[in-house]
Amino acid sequence: MVVRGLLFFALYVASIVGANWAIVTFGVVPVAPGLMAPAGVYFAGLAFTFRDLTQDALGKWWVVGAVIVGAAISYALSTPELAIASGTAFLFSELADFAVYTPLRERNWLAAVFASNVIGVTADSALFLQLAFGSLDFLLGQVVGKLTITLLAVAVLYFARTVLSPRREAAV
Repeated sequence: MVVRGLLFFALYVASIVGANWAIVTFGVVPVAPGLMAPAGVYFAGLAFTFRDLTQDALGKWWVVGAVIVGAAISYALSTPELAIASGTAFLFSELADFAVYTPLRERNWLAAVFASNVIGVTADSALFLQLAFGSLDFLLGQVVGKLTITLLAVAVLYFARTVLSPRREAAV
């Protein structure tokens, strides 16, 4: 479980760094017809699922540590403004996640992942856009892009838990 947890931790950090790198590299991209968002939206959408997997495997403090590590690496690889906005938004969304995911995960793990991701996506998007750009112009694009990736991640997790490992409760 620890090795798997460290893998999820590394993927969570990488998704945070990837989100900031993508914004600097690609700027604003289409996420749906008529909707645009900063390019990091796709990596950030994965981050919310890796966050939950990291929490399950290693605990809450590892999640907070991943955000700090991801923000520090982003500070060096992207811009200080993006790294600070991203780190702040991820930490804030962690508080929302702890309030939603943690109590629900024992009753229905996949519903907890989905519900916490919806809350986290919304909170993270609004705060990040305001801090990084001083505007919520891309809020709908951010939410749609991140939720699309979240739905795909939840589908993969559902498949892994029910089809690939139907007899193991903690397959993922």
